[in-house]
Amino acid sequence: MNVFIKDMKDKISGAWKIADEVFRGKAVDTIEFELEELEHIFGILVLGSYVGMPSPPMQISLDLMPFMEKELILMMKKVDTANEPISDLFSVLNVD
Repeated sequence: MNVFIKDMKDKISGAWKIADEVFRGKAVDTIEFELEELEHIFGILVLGSYVGMPSPPMQISLDLMPFMEKELILMMKKVDTANEPISDLFSVLNVD
């Protein structure tokens, strides 16, 4: 009887650990998605003048530019392939 109880306890404990890992993974994915969206919002706030939104004062924008390197590189890549959708498709698919 003790062996049966111990076996059931181990199975329940294993299932609990697996469920915990799955939920933690989903939580991390959600946080990463939210972080990416917040970075996009930050980019729009700082570089809003490019899309017609009011921008912050120039000094603040210049102070924040070092933090915008990733967004600026992405923006320049999008500008390069904006008029050529086939080029954009090939850049996404990484076709050489």
